[in-house]
Amino acid sequence: MSTDAIALTMFGAMMALLITGQRMFGIIGFVAMVAAILLWGDRGGYDLAFAQSIKLMGWFPLLTLPMFIFMGYVLSESRLADDLYRMFHVWFGPVPGGLAIGTILLMVLISAMNGLSVAGMAIGATIALPELLKRSYDKQMVTGVIQAGSSLGILVPPSVVLVLYAMIARQPVGKLWLAGVLPGLMMAGLFILYIWFRCKLQPQLGPVLSEAERASVTRREKLRLLTAGLLPVGIFLVMMVPFVTGYVRLVESSVIGALAATVAAILKGRMTWEVFETSARQTLAISCMFMWIILAALAFGAVFDGLRAVDALKGLFLEDLGLNRWHILILMQATFLLMGTFLDDTAMLVIVAPLYVPLVDALGFDLIWYGVLYTITTQIAYMTPPFGYNLFLMRAMAPPEVSLGDIYRSIIPFVGVMIIALGLVIAFPEIAMWLPDTLYSQ
Repeated sequence: MSTDAIALTMFGAMMALLITGQRMFGIIGFVAMVAAILLWGDRGGYDLAFAQSIKLMGWFPLLTLPMFIFMGYVLSESRLADDLYRMFHVWFGPVPGGLAIGTILLMVLISAMNGLSVAGMAIGATIALPELLKRSYDKQMVTGVIQAGSSLGILVPPSVVLVLYAMIARQPVGKLWLAGVLPGLMMAGLFILYIWFRCKLQPQLGPVLSEAERASVTRREKLRLLTAGLLPVGIFLVMMVPFVTGYVRLVESSVIGALAATVAAILKGRMTWEVFETSARQTLAISCMFMWIILAALAFGAVFDGLRAVDALKGLFLEDLGLNRWHILILMQATFLLMGTFLDDTAMLVIVAPLYVPLVDALGFDLIWYGVLYTITTQIAYMTPPFGYNLFLMRAMAPPEVSLGDIYRSIIPFVGVMIIALGLVIAFPEIAMWLPDTLYSQ
């Protein structure tokens, strides 16, 4: 059987097994192991699994995963984010769409504390959504704001998805995180501009706080909320500044973040046994899930390396179809959008990374830059109807008066904003590369 036929058979088997509803890592690892045994015999298949396990256990930056996940859960379970939203509520109330703008800023900071989009979605739906609806914000506007803002969790550092990409693409996690900073802030800024402009034209979508409500909050209360709300920002700075300046490595930085979040929760009197147990259990569950996913991806990629499938794919695109490298890049991003209608970000990455990452490198594109493109495209795919991942998360968390149709309509303008952001990063790679190039060249 030819290399092309084997590769297509593997992908076909994997997609067919997805219908069974089994765990993604189990399906991918099973297909990789069966292919390895059929191609190279029992010993070759066992050696493949053992070699990838040793490679995974030897990857030191993987220790950052449980630290950052624990930090995020401590901050969310101890409700420290409540103070942050209350601060935005008071300080941005007089601005058209101010509470929605504050929600986007809340999501940026939650992303910087957790690295998972689902955490931002949960906090936004439980804290921001009821408050916004209570204050007569348009339900389509606010559901779109929460979905768009929560998607920043996989782009703004410490993004757990970028850690997974770094493992598969064999790139430094620190450079990938730095590459995600400016695109993430740019996208948040575009969201804010859209909200402000839209609410300026249609004030009923995002009414300002009334004069009575603004007068009821004293200057002293505003300053108190500013101090309490900026505590999570301080935790993020305590964690990231030593890393960016080179005083500590990535793993040490993650430990600092976890310790700082724990100490802050203790000092605020919110570190109960229930908070600690929930945070520890969730950390263990998510960390194990990601380790299994990475192991399955490494095994799958090893089979494709042995088949030289990347060379066959490159020959197909460049020679048989006559596409240039930019056409191929756009085609790859389009496949992410298609897969995002029924797969999550990690599943998409694990399925296509064995082919796409080496192909991107062979075409002469920077793998750090491409990691940012992948992440932004995943964000868009998350929210693209009819089966976007975030759409159904939002439906599960929204109150009954918010219908699935409202959720679908709410996301259309934000998807447009994200496509603009993706186009800017493609047209101007410096948006992603300036910060890592600057700091890593010192």
